[in-house]
Amino acid sequence: MDHNVGTQFTGPLAGVKVIDLTTVISGPMCTMMLADQGADVIKVERADGDYTRHLATRRGGHSASFLNNNRNKRSIVLDLKKSQDLTALKELIAQADVFVQNFRPGVADRLGLGYDALRTLNPRLIHMSIAGFGFDGPLAPKPVYDPLIQAVSALTTVQAGSDEERPRLVRTILPDKLTAIQASQSITAALFARERSGEGQQVTLSMLDTVASFLWASDMNGHTFVGDEMAKEESQSFSDLIYDVKGGYVSISIMQDKHWEALAKATGRPDILDDPRFVNAEQREINRDARLKLTQEIVADLDRDTLLVDLEDAGVPCAPVLTRREMRNHPQLAQNETFFEYDHPTAGRLRQARMPAVFHGTPAQNRRPAPELGEHTDGIVTPLLSTPEAGGL
Repeated sequence: MDHNVGTQFTGPLAGVKVIDLTTVISGPMCTMMLADQGADVIKVERADGDYTRHLATRRGGHSASFLNNNRNKRSIVLDLKKSQDLTALKELIAQADVFVQNFRPGVADRLGLGYDALRTLNPRLIHMSIAGFGFDGPLAPKPVYDPLIQAVSALTTVQAGSDEERPRLVRTILPDKLTAIQASQSITAALFARERSGEGQQVTLSMLDTVASFLWASDMNGHTFVGDEMAKEESQSFSDLIYDVKGGYVSISIMQDKHWEALAKATGRPDILDDPRFVNAEQREINRDARLKLTQEIVADLDRDTLLVDLEDAGVPCAPVLTRREMRNHPQLAQNETFFEYDHPTAGRLRQARMPAVFHGTPAQNRRPAPELGEHTDGIVTPLLSTPEAGGL
């Protein structure tokens, strides 16, 4: 059953056609963002489907991971080792605006789906390739998983806090998801450039470059001034840690002198203002470990809810540390209308997070469930296989 029959795509990318040959998270999340914004995304899958279709946390034969990264798309099944299927794919690409793939470097070219081959079919095509470590170089051929990117990018060391601490993974697949956001932004930038030039272009993006660039904004200060690099790296984050208090945990962010003064007032500890280690932002950062230890000692015996009220009244940036369930039910997210619910034909009632950006002039209210494997093959591929160009196959 075609869940998208009679459904009009809406949003700023309505009318843009995307051919999606990506799998797992970074590529599918990228193309789902485009679909959420109105693009017609045709997901091309193998006979066994995207790997994430088979992951745990399932209902009605569907994994939550696949559902959460593939809504608003159409799915077709093609065997790219068969000439007629490859021909049908190229016919789709000839009519498309965007082509996205995250094969291992070199595979797309071997299949005849590299940029040079496809631009002869469609000079206006935006050809996006996503790789793990890069497209050339010693690590380019390696299999890629999110923890490996975290390791090579030094994200694990940043998460540890210093070079001397044991490296730690971020407990979410940040490189994958960050790459998805970067890829979707790059595609829309290329589409904007095409509106001016009339020509498509090749866009390449690696997960490693994405994370390295992301870290540089706040975590690579010690490597910014050439010739004055830090010999031993300590945490460069301006974010304080989580504090253990009675009844739970809180986050307190002391950025400015007025925040430190407000903390002293709210907790009844004016003596900390006379400590030379904390007299200004520079000294508080230099003596970061001592500051964090002292702050933890100050708040350890205070009730969480009372502390939060006192800190907020004093003007200290603070927030409760929420569980996933608490976050989902928090009144701020309810006010933002961050989550929405809808019915999937076989997986039942679903709850998902909406696209973060709200387009007030070109609203996107697309609520189509992730497709069944090959759900749209008959409607999209079969007519192409019957054309004279496809050899009547």
